[in-house]
Amino acid sequence: MQVTIFGTGYVGLVLAAVTADAGHKVTCIDIDEKKVEGLRNGVVPIYEPGLEPLIIRNHAAGRLMFSTDAREGVEFGEIIFIAVGTPPEEDGSADLSHVLKVASTIGATMETDKIVVTKSTVPVGTADKVRAEIEREIAARDRTDLKVDVASNPEFLKEGAAVIDCQKPDRIVIGVTNPGSTTEQMLRELYAPFNRNHEKIIVMDVRSAEMTKYAANCLLATKISFMNEMANLAETLGADIEKVRLGIGSDPRIGYHFIYPGAGYGGSCFPKDVRALISMAREANYEPLIMKAVEGRNERQKRVIFDKIAARFGSDLSGRTFALWGLAFKPNTDDMREAPARAVLDALLAAGATVRAYDPKAMDECRRIYGDRDGLVLCRSQEDALTGADALVVMTEWKEFLSPDFTHLRKTLTERVIFDGRNVYEPATIARHGLTLHAIGRTTEKPAGT
Repeated sequence: MQVTIFGTGYVGLVLAAVTADAGHKVTCIDIDEKKVEGLRNGVVPIYEPGLEPLIIRNHAAGRLMFSTDAREGVEFGEIIFIAVGTPPEEDGSADLSHVLKVASTIGATMETDKIVVTKSTVPVGTADKVRAEIEREIAARDRTDLKVDVASNPEFLKEGAAVIDCQKPDRIVIGVTNPGSTTEQMLRELYAPFNRNHEKIIVMDVRSAEMTKYAANCLLATKISFMNEMANLAETLGADIEKVRLGIGSDPRIGYHFIYPGAGYGGSCFPKDVRALISMAREANYEPLIMKAVEGRNERQKRVIFDKIAARFGSDLSGRTFALWGLAFKPNTDDMREAPARAVLDALLAAGATVRAYDPKAMDECRRIYGDRDGLVLCRSQEDALTGADALVVMTEWKEFLSPDFTHLRKTLTERVIFDGRNVYEPATIARHGLTLHAIGRTTEKPAGT
């Protein structure tokens, strides 16, 4: 099958690479000439485990192509995916300008009937707007002989595991106007290689499919914010949230996924999807009290670690140096969008501190965001970040941070203090090595011998 994907961002690239690897021919269209040229030469603009070799292999095999020629892309695809960005507006609503621009391009250039699928995360009702935009362009050309069908096929990829999620999806949601239609059959054919062991395709109406994506992300965000609320309460009451987590996670109705307390959620999906759902609700004259609380808890949670630092060292941190391990919002990605580490980093710099930061994959992204910021030192390794540091702040649970040399930390850190924003260390272990640990939802255990 011939597939065109508009957008070479996170979703578009993963979908393109995995679909091409399954044997389909895929053309990716992007307006960024530099990015397209880079992809042709094997330069992948994002870090995602397994993605780069997949792109290089399938491009070399002629199954995966990259172009800036929109007309060529529209002509090529039997199915056309729209996978461009939907950044949040100031009020939290999704900016659909890129999506509708692609729709306009499709309508202005298509010469045969087309199936168009929204893959971007878009508000409920977007498919109707896409269809209207395409049909408006068709009518302007006086080509009423041309027909378009618009479907919804939201993605459910986890950054850091997106390739595996795409290759082995737990569900494939397809929203169509007419069940059993040619559009549904074409999408079933496209996804047949990923639907072999048992039925994973769930067919529904288009608006329900659009809603499903937001509902899924917002429920997961709710679990995180709920657990962070419990963590803060546990710390106040003298309980240990990690023991509480084990106690409730064993309930199959709850489970262990997304109940890890920490410094809040970030990334490209949860923050903007929660805000977008709030915006959609308000437009429908419905007050989304739970989602407002989820967002509020998360924004406050991002400052919890800094508040612990200020409580220990004071609000004026001039002359203090902090090693910061982890900049990405989660491991196995270089994505720093709305990362909790950024909130802590910004607060430390604003308080006059020097920050020596390190992340295994996000250093270039950090350099792009912050440039040559006074007080920020981007380090070559986690050991380098410790040089001259009073304390260590851990904000991303990369594997290489999980078992550091605690003896070296005790000798290196001037104040022998660790602020753990992801609860990766056991208080008793840290205390045994002569260090003080400040974590989320756990009582501070004094170093052995004090």
